[in-house]
Amino acid sequence: MNYLSNILVSLVGIVFAMTIHEFGHAFAAYLLGDDTAKRAGRMTINPSRHVDLVGLVMLMIFHFGWAKPVPVNPNNFKNYRVGNCIVSLAGAFGNLIGSIICAIIVKYSPIYSISLMAATALNYNLWFGAFNLLPVPPLDGWGVISSFLPYKFREFEIKYESIGYIVLIVLLFTNLSSYITSPLVNLFWSIVRGLTHII
Repeated sequence: MNYLSNILVSLVGIVFAMTIHEFGHAFAAYLLGDDTAKRAGRMTINPSRHVDLVGLVMLMIFHFGWAKPVPVNPNNFKNYRVGNCIVSLAGAFGNLIGSIICAIIVKYSPIYSISLMAATALNYNLWFGAFNLLPVPPLDGWGVISSFLPYKFREFEIKYESIGYIVLIVLLFTNLSSYITSPLVNLFWSIVRGLTHII
């Protein structure tokens, strides 16, 4: 029963982190003038619109998975580079907001089971946001960098983006990714802890 409970709690945490991350992308794009995600039904906090079942199972088992990517058309932004950068960062910002919400629930909820789920979701949000900022395609961190690359590199980027998956797997299985994600997690946690201390 404990094992099943742990799986359920982890599942809730992962789904929440995925959902708020993808909603962040969709909402930011909409604010910047692109309604592609909204028209596709992705500007919502309904998990069924964002969770990829295979990606979710992979994340539960191998700690490496994915959600359904939010469709974005950067050509609708007034400024392509700035808009693309903001939308790329919006997913991690969504996870930061999610972490703050979870921390407040942990702080004030008198019900242990709710506090446990919130604490687990808090942890997943911190790591999900930080991990996605790795500067490797197809992650958001690369989206930030590629926003400011000269246009002449755009074709090269698209052609060799698949190599990013290989690099990502190597980083994960050699634990090299932690050298970037750990400081980011600590930064996010400092922000969350500081804000929840004030509230």
